[in-house]
Amino acid sequence: MTEVLTLVSQNADVAPLAARTPGGSGDVSDRTGGGWRIAERAVGASAELVPWLEQQAIAHGVDWAITPGANRKKRLLISDMDSTIIGQECLDELADFAGLKAEVSAITERAMRGELDFAGALIQRVAMLKGLGLDALAECHEQRVRLNPGARELVATMKAHGARCVLVSGGFRYFTSRVAAMAGFEADRANTLIDDGARLTGEVGQPILGREAKLTALLEETAMLGGTAVDALAMGDGANDLDMIKAAGLGVAYKAKPVVAAQTRARIEYTDLRAALFFQGYTAGDIIA
Repeated sequence: MTEVLTLVSQNADVAPLAARTPGGSGDVSDRTGGGWRIAERAVGASAELVPWLEQQAIAHGVDWAITPGANRKKRLLISDMDSTIIGQECLDELADFAGLKAEVSAITERAMRGELDFAGALIQRVAMLKGLGLDALAECHEQRVRLNPGARELVATMKAHGARCVLVSGGFRYFTSRVAAMAGFEADRANTLIDDGARLTGEVGQPILGREAKLTALLEETAMLGGTAVDALAMGDGANDLDMIKAAGLGVAYKAKPVVAAQTRARIEYTDLRAALFFQGYTAGDIIA
């Protein structure tokens, strides 16, 4: 089956790389413009392709995706929040206000690598924050939370072309509701921190939104649009994102943990979130700032 390989860089000349692609066929389409270097080429089945791309990505700072030639522009963007749409892990940053960032971050890292049960790790970390004042949430959001480069442009461009954009997180609604507004997402799903009106109780609302719930969100959202999972772009960095990434028509690993990257055919590591637009066939001129 013939697919499309997209190479994206902000520094390297990707057209010559595309011309040398194992299993490549036909001419190289050079879509360079607007400070971006983008090249595409049809590719067939080749056991050498992904290992070759991984080597070239490291050597030249190139992001890449292998996608079906049809249905490239997706009707749904569904994305993880922490370390994907924003550059932080909100729970780790919140733990810093309790003097526990190192301890909590170590658990977060293991959970995102798939070494710990997500729900159990979340319950453990939130319990460590029992008694933290609610003012810490506002300070954390205002002082620490920042969108990753390209987040607003990705959402605005897809919305302008009729896509629905949904933020889905194993984190907390306090943050997802605010980040959704910052980036332009139309809806958000996440977990709930329980409080007594003044401080956190150390509990999480049930049921916990984790790996299975993210996949469910993808399926429900595409069904609402009258489509299926192939109509979705799903994006994330951690093990709890894997099911939705693998189910989506375009699953993108964004600066992801090795367990995630190894199971995807679209990876952003060196550029920014706008690369997910180029993977869908958008050009630099299509991007809405």
